[in-house]
Amino acid sequence: MTTLRRAGLGLLVVLLLAVSAAAVGYASRGSTGPDLDGGAAVQPVAQDAPAQPAVDPVAQPVQPAAEPSPRTADRPRSQKQPLHAMEPGRTLLSFGDRGMKVRDLQARLAALAWYFSRPDGRYDAETVKAVRGFQAKRQIPVTGKVDQRTLDRLHAMTGEPTRDQMGLHNKPGPLDDRCRTGRVLCIDKTSRTLRWLVDGKVLKTVDVRFGATGTPTREGVYSVYFKSRDHVSSLYDSSMPFAMFFSGGQAVHYSSDFAATGYSGASHGCVNVRDYAAVSWLFDQVRVGDKVVVYWS
Repeated sequence: MTTLRRAGLGLLVVLLLAVSAAAVGYASRGSTGPDLDGGAAVQPVAQDAPAQPAVDPVAQPVQPAAEPSPRTADRPRSQKQPLHAMEPGRTLLSFGDRGMKVRDLQARLAALAWYFSRPDGRYDAETVKAVRGFQAKRQIPVTGKVDQRTLDRLHAMTGEPTRDQMGLHNKPGPLDDRCRTGRVLCIDKTSRTLRWLVDGKVLKTVDVRFGATGTPTREGVYSVYFKSRDHVSSLYDSSMPFAMFFSGGQAVHYSSDFAATGYSGASHGCVNVRDYAAVSWLFDQVRVGDKVVVYWS
């Protein structure tokens, strides 16, 4: 019995030693789980190396995203500025300029229904307004001044203006001898001009337009027999400001249609004047009884 107890105790000791050895072997391999790197050895940490503080990724401050530019943040894509926004070019014509280039500009703007007065070669406020309107319509920098881009676009859309479209006065022909004495409205159908003379001296010259083929303006020597400042035609129900009648229903008077369309139209026999200020001045100068000469030079 004593022998069996001793044998059992020996066996127990052996088992305990085996278990202890297995535990020591497991501890030497580490207890971090399976080696997922193909058996790479784990480098031991030096005993005297300072301990690295643990990094909590949640506690780290997050850098804010860059703030969008206020110029583009709320602007629809279609309204964003192009990479190279157009800038106005060097000024070629601007307010206060005068001359033939301005007349040409005004005539071209008139052809596109931006300028409504008769071209006079003066770059005034009306011309500035017309240029600004044209520039805005064509998406050209709106300045009211003419640069090369504005001029090129305008030329591409219009033809060469005629002298009439540029507001240039017709050149009078030779003076009829019947116009050389007294107070005379001397009307030349060839050059399409009217000259106001007193004792052979020309005091005013204006462009005029005559009747159509079916209603021609009569030639001859007449006299002013009636004046009507704000006359309205009873036959055509049309306005005839500053009318100076010389032959039946034919009169010298202002014509807004002549001012707007030039020689593309015609009258019903009257002598049309398109210069409002000039015909207004004439109306105040001419008296009933003054001579009227209508002729071909």
